[in-house]
Amino acid sequence: MNQTSALRSEPRPPLSARVHGRWETVCRRSDLVARSGVVAWHQGRQLAIFYLPEQAAGGQLFAIDNRDPRSGANVIGRGLLGQLKGCLVVAAPLYKQHFCLDDGSCLEDPTQRLQVWPARLYGDDVQIALD
Repeated sequence: MNQTSALRSEPRPPLSARVHGRWETVCRRSDLVARSGVVAWHQGRQLAIFYLPEQAAGGQLFAIDNRDPRSGANVIGRGLLGQLKGCLVVAAPLYKQHFCLDDGSCLEDPTQRLQVWPARLYGDDVQIALD
């Protein structure tokens, strides 16, 4: 996916939060696809956003780096979701390694890791924590 086809965030001032410092909007609730990934563009990089509406009251959001460390391709947002070893995971589309949505760790190769960001729904905004 290239820069022009990734979702773009509207420039908005960051909001204060109790646990994390600043939050920034990366897309809208209407952009989400349940039990699947969408890609948002944020500060020069692609983020894969996964929405699991059945996981908790109001659903659960996960924001994880879209770049597969093994192939170098921006494809994580197209990966399959599942559960493995008690962890919610996304399977990378090319080499099928599994990344934990909570912490970005790779279950097959501990040297591979994806960056993750806390994510939330704030009204109709999908936001990630910057601090």
